[in-house]
Amino acid sequence: MIYPVRTIEEKINRYQKKRLLYRPTPVSKLERLSKHLNGPNLWIKREDLTGLALGGNKSRKLEYIIQDVIDSRADTVITWGSIQSNWCLQTAAAARKFGIKPILLLFETYETQKIMDGNLLLDFILDADIRIKAAQKGRVVKAEEVEGILEEVFNEVMEKGHKAYIIPIGGSMIGGSMKLPLGAVAYVDAYLELKKQMKSLNEGLDSIVLASGSGGTQAGMLAGAQLCGDSTRILGISVSEDRDSFSQDIKKVSDDVGDCLELKIDFKDEDIIVFDDYRAGGYGELNEEVSEAIRLMAVTEGIFIDPIYTGKAAAALIDLIHKGRFKKQDNVLFLHTGGASALFPHKQGIKKFLL
Repeated sequence: MIYPVRTIEEKINRYQKKRLLYRPTPVSKLERLSKHLNGPNLWIKREDLTGLALGGNKSRKLEYIIQDVIDSRADTVITWGSIQSNWCLQTAAAARKFGIKPILLLFETYETQKIMDGNLLLDFILDADIRIKAAQKGRVVKAEEVEGILEEVFNEVMEKGHKAYIIPIGGSMIGGSMKLPLGAVAYVDAYLELKKQMKSLNEGLDSIVLASGSGGTQAGMLAGAQLCGDSTRILGISVSEDRDSFSQDIKKVSDDVGDCLELKIDFKDEDIIVFDDYRAGGYGELNEEVSEAIRLMAVTEGIFIDPIYTGKAAAALIDLIHKGRFKKQDNVLFLHTGGASALFPHKQGIKKFLL
């Protein structure tokens, strides 16, 4: 079902949020990159310029989540991610901004060693309670795998006389202390913001390309496009999971968003577009194509992207252009979700591939 933008906004605005980012985040053309690739009209939305810590898409999600934490009267948040997690950094920064203690369970899901660099250094500067755990390499650690550890830490906090709030990784899947898909709701709102920006430029969008890790950003953008009745395709580039299982996660989050907003969302299988060909061996793994995409974005546009998420999405975008996925006249937007600080702990790998 198609709804007016005002109706969708009214539904979203029922949920309060704490202001964490500068909005709207900028949209601009990638003119030199478009010319270099001889491809479609490329655009970028700079979710890396949100303002909290070093910026990123997680700030937008955390506006709603931190409000929920405060409403629950919790004084401690617990979440998890990889050892260089953008999500954990942004969560720690948002928590500190409102006087809340962050506890971060950081899993060694790829090889960067436990060196105090990149996001781990920033977590340390934020004085987060950092707990490093071993994990299977090459994949995101899911909620069911950390239930025991979360319960243990939650009880530890409560025994010390404090109140804890568990935030699921990525902030979109219902679970822990979060009863609503708040992170994905934030990206329905982001889609509306982008729609208005493109309208002000007298431009439409044929496709949006983004890195997809936990699926919440893609689910929110997808829900936004469908609710507006837009034909814009949302192309998610999986950084970890296979297409089939990940598509189910995205559908579940999107369905939860519809329930949350009391708006009808009914996806067909073909609406959920996930590419799992660009994982470079698994979560956190680096290859030559990703390294070259990082350099190409830098030398053509002066924009830094990261090796874990946006680098893979950019490598996919370049390959899809070469394969003729887009028409020459298409408007294709790259969603820059942040995370460039992860370049530093991966410097040796990037150097090896680019020399």
